Amino acid sequence: MIDRIQWLGNGTFLVHGPPRIYINPVSGITDDRQQADVILISQATYDHCSPAVLNRLCGSSTLIIANTQEADCLAGHRAQVLRPWQCITCQRARITAVPSHPTRSPASDGDSVPPIGFLIAMDTYDIFYAGDTIVLPDTQFLHPDIAILPVRHMHTGLLAIDYAIEAVRVLKPRWVIPSHWQAGGGSGLLDVKAFQAALSPLTEVVIPAAVR
Repeated sequence: MIDRIQWLGNGTFLVHGPPRIYINPVSGITDDRQQADVILISQATYDHCSPAVLNRLCGSSTLIIANTQEADCLAGHRAQVLRPWQCITCQRARITAVPSHPTRSPASDGDSVPPIGFLIAMDTYDIFYAGDTIVLPDTQFLHPDIAILPVRHMHTGLLAIDYAIEAVRVLKPRWVIPSHWQAGGGSGLLDVKAFQAALSPLTEVVIPAAVR
């Protein structure tokens, strides 16, 4: 399964199916990409949701999954709204919305709706896509096979390396794929290498290959 997860830049991933699942498709998406069976959108920001990309990836049967705030920003595309811990089945995958806490703005601000993460159960594997978040008490019991976690310095608003390491110790995944490490400039790949070195006794950190 780890070989079927393709990084397309920053927080964008493609899980080769069936079903073919795009997560936050905004980068690395070219005109020759195959249509999506499922599109997962964790939050309604420009770096996680692009209506132009949705137009290229969506077919008549594409299922888009988002929360209520994201669903309102999809420029005419209809989305299946999931609240935390609701799930839906598509072909051979079961997708569950997971609580997330935005680290770039307080979850309690006004009428804002917190983003969501996703737990994808496919072919006997559980894949946890955390999104922009800290690990919450509700998610500590997940213990996925594969965890896709943001790894950046705290000043960018994403999961600092120390917190990401602690998240791995709590979640106990077999594999970890770092995400968002291109965001905000800075040391990027050096951060990921440090993360990999710190976790080498506990899990296998898979550094994503270049976009292809």
